Formats: sequence, structure tokens, C-alpha cells
Amino acid sequence: MASTNDLKNGMTLNLDGELWNVVEFQHVKPGKGPAFVRTKLKHVLSGKVVDKTFNAGIKVETANVDKRTMQYLYKEGADFVFMDLDTYDQLHVSGDTVGQNADYLLESAEAMVATHDGVPLYIELPAAVEMVITYTEPGLQGDRSTGGTKPATVETGAEIQVPLFIGTGEKVKVDTRDGKYLGRINN
Repeated sequence: MASTNDLKNGMTLNLDGELWNVVEFQHVKPGKGPAFVRTKLKHVLSGKVVDKTFNAGIKVETANVDKRTMQYLYKEGADFVFMDLDTYDQLHVSGDTVGQNADYLLESAEAMVATHDGVPLYIELPAAVEMVITYTEPGLQGDRSTGGTKPATVETGAEIQVPLFIGTGEKVKVDTRDGKYLGRINN
């Protein structure tokens, strides 16, 4: 249990049996009436964001969420298998939990896996990953970096937009949050 005065961004609360992350909070002390805390909460499983107001100083139940850096090993059926780098225990995470992150998850890559009572809640990838372009249409003479973009398939099978001069087999940096091309990696 914690007081609403102890809220911090990233803290996980257990409200009515459901887990919510504190995205942002603001202590408000109006001229009249009691102080209160205005929060923006994100549902851990569904991603739904809601605004909720608490009276200042009331107790809220916090959830113990364990975040660990784990290495992605392989996909087994619909599950993704991760290994804890400290204990070498393996954890099966469902495809629904991994979600869109599967597009940027390479074997042996590290990711932050959040669990609550041993149940995987979500995974966080680094902000950017390096991936190899497995297929894209060849560029034409005169294509420049200030020109347009073309679709390209990366090694996980995801499709991203790259500049016209990028070719098959090149290594690029991709933003894991929105799938944007960030630059070419020179080896």
C-alpha cells in the first residue's frame, strides 16, 4: 500500500484487481476544498489510457512488478521463449503479450520483460534495433536521399519504409516504437 502522495511515473497500481501504470500525475491544491491528485493511468494488459482523480493522502494498492533484462531465444508455437540472464530460467511469453514488438525482436536480442506473480505482463525493446534488409526493390540511377521512400522487408518479416537508395542486404537502424527508418549502419 502507498499513499497518493507517493505516486511516481512508471509505478504500477492494483485497482479493483487490475494493473495500471502511472503515466503522469499532478498534485492539485485548489484554493477551496481538499487537495487531490490527478493521474493518467495506462492499463497494463490492454494499453487503454484513462484519467483518474484521487483524494490526496488516501491509500492505493501498489503491484509488485518485476522487470528483468532477458534474452529472446526462439519462438515455440505462438509463444516466445526468453531466458533470464541471471538465473538462466526460461520464460514462455504469449504472442498476444509480445504484440507488435515481435516485428523487431531478433533471436538472442535482449528485452525488458515485466512480470507480476510470475505472469508476463509486457515486454519493452530498446528504442532502436539494427536489422538487415532481406528484400527491397532495387534503386534506380539518380535516386537520392532527399527523394521518396519504398517498402522494404527486414529479417523478421516486418515491412518498413526506407529511402530509395537502400538495397537488399544492407543493415539499417529501425525505431521499435513506430517502425521508422533511422539510418544506415556501415560495417
